[in-house]
Amino acid sequence: MKFILAILLFSVPFEGIAQTNQMLIESHVIKFKNSKTYTLSIAEKLDTDKFDFNPVKEGMSFKEQLVHIGENIYWLSSIYINEEINPINTNKTRASEMNKEQVLQFLASAYDYAIKAMSEVDEKTLSKEFNWSGGKMNKFQFLNLIQDHQSHHVGQLIVYLRLNNVTPPKYIGW
Repeated sequence: MKFILAILLFSVPFEGIAQTNQMLIESHVIKFKNSKTYTLSIAEKLDTDKFDFNPVKEGMSFKEQLVHIGENIYWLSSIYINEEINPINTNKTRASEMNKEQVLQFLASAYDYAIKAMSEVDEKTLSKEFNWSGGKMNKFQFLNLIQDHQSHHVGQLIVYLRLNNVTPPKYIGW
């Protein structure tokens, strides 16, 4: 009887952790789906002839920002969430060779790839660590990094819209 009670007492916390991890993953997936919708709506707002707009010589153009977001999403999701080779690694995307439709398609496919990766990640692997910038980061931290990085660049895109007298779309979050 004591043995059964001990098993029950020790299994309850682990089940709670698994449920919490699953909720975490589900919340990231929902947030990232909203991020996809929002980012694509921002990209659609700017006219095609302004896609090469760049407010400063040292920075990226509007189009380059969008492609950078997509490349980064593919890279982090493939290597650190899926633990597989980056599917675009051998075919580096060149923003200069893409038109608006191609950029939107590339960006949408990057978000879809990450959403699938996040949806399928085994919550038991969230604590797995990888070498990163002289330290270690786990999958949970990479989920946050993917979201944070794209949010950083989306914020820049909003400024680009405003500099072109375009009202950004209403924010879609959480």
